[in-house]
Amino acid sequence: GVWRGVLSAVPALLLPVAGCTGVQSALDPAGKGAEAIGGIWWLFFWVCTAVYVLVMLTLIWAMLRRRGGYTPFSAPEVHPNQGTEGRIRRVVGVATAVTVAILLALTLVTYATNSKLFAQSGDGAYGIELIGHQWWWEVRYQAAQPSDTFITADEIHLPVGETVKITLRSDDVIHSFWVPNLHGKKDLIPGQLNTLYLTADRPGRFRGQCAEFCGAQHAHMALDVVAEPKDAFESWLDKQRKSAKEPQTDEQKRGMQVFMSGPCAMCHAITGTPAGGVVGPNLTHLASRMSLGAGRLPNTRGNRAGWIADPQTQKPGNLMPPIVLPPDDLQALLSYLDTLD
Repeated sequence: GVWRGVLSAVPALLLPVAGCTGVQSALDPAGKGAEAIGGIWWLFFWVCTAVYVLVMLTLIWAMLRRRGGYTPFSAPEVHPNQGTEGRIRRVVGVATAVTVAILLALTLVTYATNSKLFAQSGDGAYGIELIGHQWWWEVRYQAAQPSDTFITADEIHLPVGETVKITLRSDDVIHSFWVPNLHGKKDLIPGQLNTLYLTADRPGRFRGQCAEFCGAQHAHMALDVVAEPKDAFESWLDKQRKSAKEPQTDEQKRGMQVFMSGPCAMCHAITGTPAGGVVGPNLTHLASRMSLGAGRLPNTRGNRAGWIADPQTQKPGNLMPPIVLPPDDLQALLSYLDTLD
């Protein structure tokens, strides 16, 4: 129990050093899928540990045992002792049989776990369409009423204890959705729809990522998954369904004008405004998100300014070009973006 706790904590302790957000550890399960994976991981760990210890002890015994009558120049035995040969054959036979049995058992357990992970079907209580782009995640919350459907980016919210059906597809190359604390990996393949069912057993903020190399910024294609009580989740849904707030101050109004009259509106959408671009993430509630650039930077005013002015320094190769604005226009734009919460 002590060692299991220590090993489970190591990945989480390393995350702040790497600049990541949330917890990311397959050894700290917070969902049924991750719990099944964690169980098989620990089974493999203890079985392999036992085999390793047994092999090492046997090796040490063989090295240290006394071999009476042996000299470096003694002639080899032409007729080996039949009793010794018989014991060696039996030991090798038993070891081989045990090895085959262990491998067969681990194979069957792995197959059973995989079948359990991806056997679920039907509709979850909530539906999400997750679209992979180079290099960010588009998240569409589906609803029976089209007016209740909304789009966000790089962030998924889930109600604790409820099953959520996630439909996966890619807009360009193969990606792979992986939230280690909640479930295993599932690929997003161009031209193909895949489905994954997530259930979070406890509240928390968990880090997900693309687990399939998809280009130069593959390592910077992360997302946050927030599991929260149902009341908090429903409140979040209500806020996300609302249109963007109207700017109140003169500076905010000027910032909105800068957004609508410049290249921003050609690539990004803001619900309730004429901006309807689909190339980049939907920005309707940008200020309420936890990160920029799919987990690349914390979502602060300063980082938003740096991203607008020179996104290629922050994430080389992404589709957003540098936006050169006079200082007053940049500050006005930032003030407008601050209202998108």
